[in-house]
Amino acid sequence: MQSLLRRPITVIGSSNTDMVIKAPRIPGPGETILGGTFFMNSGGKGANQAVATARLGGQVHFITALGEDVFGQKQLQAFKDDGINTDHILIDKDQPSGIALITVDDQGENCIVVAPGANAALLPAAIEKATGVIAGSDIILVQLEIPMETVQKVLELATLHKKKVILNPAPAQKLSTQILNGLYLITPNSTEASMLTGLLINNVTDCEKAAAILRTRGVQQVVITLGSKGAYVSSDTFTGMVAAPEVTAVDSTGAGDTFNGAIAVALSQQQSLHDAVVFACKAAAISVTKAGAQSSIPYLHEIVS
Repeated sequence: MQSLLRRPITVIGSSNTDMVIKAPRIPGPGETILGGTFFMNSGGKGANQAVATARLGGQVHFITALGEDVFGQKQLQAFKDDGINTDHILIDKDQPSGIALITVDDQGENCIVVAPGANAALLPAAIEKATGVIAGSDIILVQLEIPMETVQKVLELATLHKKKVILNPAPAQKLSTQILNGLYLITPNSTEASMLTGLLINNVTDCEKAAAILRTRGVQQVVITLGSKGAYVSSDTFTGMVAAPEVTAVDSTGAGDTFNGAIAVALSQQQSLHDAVVFACKAAAISVTKAGAQSSIPYLHEIVS
């Protein structure tokens, strides 16, 4: 996919610093195990998706909140280095920047605990101030690591200005029909799809049923991500599985965010949803072959070369 047409994309969401420990396995409740390598990396679903969108050829405005601390300063500079517009990033003087503690096992699976910090200060007023950016964007990409009232304000403004919203419903939680109705695209993984629909997602038939439920609630298109198996797509133009490339996984942290950034870029370039998912699966597959969240996000040339 060549980046021939750059339509503005606004990403709205969280920004964290990830503190990661590699371990043989993820410990159970009350269990302590000895881990291996420790490293620190920039993360947060919103930030990861903004970085992925930029690296994969998108023209990105990022709206988030950072603390007035060394973590926030480092992240702000990193966004600028990736070519992201940071004009509407809020610097909160009262809250620290968000922190995520991550354990990654030998199979590349992870568990994550997040202390939101300044992300909780990204309130509707900050979104109101960025109305012009939202109105001027082709696609709005948002997740659920920020206050729900803020997500609702994003949807309200996007609807008012007739913008396409991609909602990545992570972390998993139930959402009202008011939130779902009118969404251009929703991109849950199997756990999130189960939470949204009440169905256990074990196979393609389950994905089909879950997608049908979401579409009856007003979602225009559904993509359910299934990790190494690829993604299930439900739209008016294509319904079925898109396979993921086979790779050796090192760390799945940030793979879903890479997927969402990639799909936003492809759709902003007028690609079909099927082709956008193919592109997103390739990007996500590359990301799991490297450690970390933003450090693993590929650049466009890695996918099209």
